[in-house]
Formats: sequence, structure tokens, C-alpha cells
Amino acid sequence: MSAPFSLKTLEDCLKNVPADDLKDLKTHIYGRSNDNELPVSTKAQKIAKDNTFVIKSYKFEAIKEDLRKPRVVRIGAIQTSLAAPTTEPIGVQRQKIFDKVAKIIEAAALENVNILCLQELWYLPYVFCTREKYPWCEFAENPESGAAVTFLSTFARKYNMVIVSPILERDEDQGDIVWNTAVVISHTGKIIGKHRKNHIPRVGDFNESTYYFEGNTGHPVFETKYGRLAINICYGRHHPQNWMMFGLNGAEIVFNPSAEIGGSLSDRMWFIEGRAAAVANSFFTITINRVGTEVFANEFTSADGKKAHNDMGPFYGSAYLATPEGMRTPGMPRDSDGLLISEVDLNECRQSRDLHTFRMCQRLPIYAEGFTRATKLDFKPQIIREI
Repeated sequence: MSAPFSLKTLEDCLKNVPADDLKDLKTHIYGRSNDNELPVSTKAQKIAKDNTFVIKSYKFEAIKEDLRKPRVVRIGAIQTSLAAPTTEPIGVQRQKIFDKVAKIIEAAALENVNILCLQELWYLPYVFCTREKYPWCEFAENPESGAAVTFLSTFARKYNMVIVSPILERDEDQGDIVWNTAVVISHTGKIIGKHRKNHIPRVGDFNESTYYFEGNTGHPVFETKYGRLAINICYGRHHPQNWMMFGLNGAEIVFNPSAEIGGSLSDRMWFIEGRAAAVANSFFTITINRVGTEVFANEFTSADGKKAHNDMGPFYGSAYLATPEGMRTPGMPRDSDGLLISEVDLNECRQSRDLHTFRMCQRLPIYAEGFTRATKLDFKPQIIREI
């Protein structure tokens, strides 16, 4: 259905740009002329080479302060393709992706990653395009004792690492219904809490309401050893108020684990939305996507008048981190498994609020009043016309 990628990253386009022009170009694209790329250890590079994934590591610095010590953390983001065909038994598919991710986490530990997040529904295919319930509902699991959370808890405890695991949740206390959920695992291996996806797409192949509805956990922020983090799952990226509420609740780092296909509206907005949210809310954002084309046994249609097809994708990877000051890392490859590492100083969050006063100028009461009016059935837009 989809043609192979001819471009792996934006950086492929920049290879032949003269050095002086390249500095100016990078300033416009990334917010700084120097990538400030960090070296990756020989051991981690070998793991990446042996297991066919890419590691990139970058550093961002904050203003040095007299009274506050730097709050430097290393943030990791994993993007992967499937490890087994979708026709394999569910247990086999899950175990093979576990085996793949284990190697990437090992490399992350060697690079001293403190907080790690995986892509949306990382251990299963993006099955919702099929609108089939079985066998896919077998991937749903208990958020505290399920296979994926148990698997990652071992690494969190072993490597003193906070890990965010986006899962398909089985709510055993509420009639076994399903949710799209992110579980936050402490560096101790214990579960800190969970957040359920706030905004659910109903567009073409992204027909997720066949399986679950909007979440009911609000906008929680999780206090961890390394900083306060939140998870704005996938489609919530398109809703500025969703980002804003995580910021109001004190988030310093907001992950956006996603599943997005190339050539779509999201592809055009990918490097805009997370970056704009970081600036507007004075926090760091990390936007993560899966890679590869996922093929299913049965054909399905996309409500676009085109013929039925078997594949969903290609997903375009391109994970990146954006800072409160509007800088970002280069994107990860569009077609390769990868580990993105970003070393940041969380002091930048407060510094950005001091420098730009976005929070001070936020005028929340007038928005609260407007939002309240807009929720009423008799709402009328505030439009003034010539008499």
C-alpha cells in the first residue's frame, strides 16, 4: 500500500549544505546552531549495532544559578517496529518485542538514562484499524500485575530508572473494560500510578472508540526521584488545553507516546506541536512514534473511498525532545528502531517562566469563564457584527 521511505531523517537533506549556511539553517530548524551531541559509550554502540537500532544523545544546558544546584536528568525515548508478524500467537508477538526492548533498555542503562518512556501501546501492533476484537483484546492487561508492567518493573529496579509503560489496560474492577493507559513505574520497581488517554480519535484507520473511550483520570502529574512528569497520550497532542492542564498541575517533563503514519496531517505537524507546547507551558516535551509497516491477515477499509488493504503504516518514528526555550533535538530516523537520549537541566522550566512570564500573563479566570459558557447547550459565540 505504501511506498518505502526515500528520506530517513531531515538531516539527510542537510549533508551537502555549506558549513556557514548550515549553522544558520540549524538555528532556524532546531533553535540552536550546534546539536551539542554527546558521545555514546562503546558498549552501548555495540549493543545498538548487534541489535540493529540507532542511539542518539544530546545535551541542553540551563542558566547557572547561585542558589539552586543544577537538576540534570537524562531522559530516554524508545521507538520500535514490531518484532514478529501479526499472525503469530499473541504470546509470541509479545515476548519477541520484550526481547527487542530489553536490549534497548540495557543500552539506556549504560548511558545513565534516569527516565525512560516507550511508544504508545509498545508491545502490540496498532490493531484498531482492523476493528476486530479478537485476538487483539488478549493484549489488554492489568496495570499493576500485567506482563508488560512486570517486565519493565524489573529493569526499573535493576537500573534505578523511572519507566513509563503505555499499555492496553484491562480494568478488572469495572467489568473488564479496556483503556489506553500509561503506567508510571518508580525507580524502585513499584507502580506510582497511571493515566488514561484523554482524547480518542475517530478518523479513518484510527477508529479507537471501537475498543475504548476517553479516559477518566484527569491530568495527573507524577512526582518521581528525578522530576515531575506527565503523559499526554497520542491524540491529546492536538489539544492545547490538554498540554496546559499538565503544566498547571506542575509537570516539568511531558511525554507524548504516539502511533502516527507517514503522509498524514500528524506528519506535517509532528515537529510543531510538541515544540509549541514546550514553549507555551515551560516544560520539556518528548514526542515518540513507532516505526515500520504493520500488516494484518484480513483486509480493512479506511472510510476514504479507497480499496480495502492489509497494512497500517508506514509509521514514521522521528522521536524528539523540545525544551521550554524552543530548542529541539534532531528527529530520530523515520524507518529505524532507536533510542533518543537527552540530558537536560530541569531548572530551565522555572527560568523560562521568569524570562517570558507566560504563566503570569495566562489570564486563567477569563478562560475559565469562556470555557464554562462554551459547555452550555445554549452557548453563542462572542461575535460582534456591524449593525
